[in-house]
Amino acid sequence: MKIKITGTGSYIPSYVEKNAAFHNHTFLNSDGSAINASNETIVRKFKAITGIDERRYAKDHLNNSDLASFAAERAIEKAGISREELDYIIVAHNYGDVRFGSHQSDTVPSIASRVKHLLRIKNPRCVAYDILFGCPGWVEGVIQAQAYIKAGMAKNCLVIGAETLSRVIDPYDRDSMIYSDGAGAAVLQNIEDTTDTSAGILAHDSVTYSLDEAHFIFFGETNNQEINDNRRYIKMYGRKIYEFAITNVPLAMKSCLDKSGVDIKDLKKVLIHQANEKMDEAIVKRFYNLYGLEMPENVMPMSIGKLGNSSVATVPTLYDLILNGELENQSIQKGDIIMFASVGAGMNINAIVYQN
Repeated sequence: MKIKITGTGSYIPSYVEKNAAFHNHTFLNSDGSAINASNETIVRKFKAITGIDERRYAKDHLNNSDLASFAAERAIEKAGISREELDYIIVAHNYGDVRFGSHQSDTVPSIASRVKHLLRIKNPRCVAYDILFGCPGWVEGVIQAQAYIKAGMAKNCLVIGAETLSRVIDPYDRDSMIYSDGAGAAVLQNIEDTTDTSAGILAHDSVTYSLDEAHFIFFGETNNQEINDNRRYIKMYGRKIYEFAITNVPLAMKSCLDKSGVDIKDLKKVLIHQANEKMDEAIVKRFYNLYGLEMPENVMPMSIGKLGNSSVATVPTLYDLILNGELENQSIQKGDIIMFASVGAGMNINAIVYQN
């Protein structure tokens, strides 16, 4: 059985927020104290660590479910199937629909049900549900979709990762500069075409570390202690996450690759969650070092510089951009073996080895 991605799509919001826009912000430490540095210095150091020059924000009238449906439309069209043929719609996100100007996340009905509604799918046998798995949500959704297909419960699955993080960031927190909005989607199918020699999904691996790590990313209060309201924002312990990720993500990636039986020298690309350029580079370098190798040139495509960190949307968006020839000096050919990998809130890590 070949379980393959037959169509991809992404939605990148048109509004661009450049780093210079943060020069007029008031950034505070978590205890509310002033940061002993100019905003220009803060932004310059931020760029050096994360690699982010700019990020995308959704327009005010659009919600997360809208972004998800736009990416889904494109993936379905690329797959060349009728939307009524979909057996599952799985949507990965973390914060639901947060309407512009609202302080409340809206998750009833589910984002997947909203997407099915927006796609105008009539078939009641098309099951729609959400997955909350931190930034690795889309990768985990793909793992679940292939399990349904492998078990004979589905033939066609749509997996979407979508988020509007711009609506849950604390403007007084330096970390707010990391986050962005966007959506990516993929259609998975059981391919019976004997002329297609590529294998699709070869192996996958997922782990959750929650004994000490569960709250490394959390919903917390604003850094501005003069504001008295109950609103919560996305928060993280950056140093702890960095140390956790560079230690544990390479091990999960190795476990996945070893399961696949693929020689690491045959791995063409590592499409890793666009969290932080320096952290991602450290992870992939350590992954190759586990095999006694140096990280090859051009093996780790990056989109974070222009798009920021859109959580569950980064990996499918990155894949879609490369397939469409929209990422400079990057390409994936028929038969190429690649790896999807991600880390995020939970703390969760996962990886997939895939032959295109």
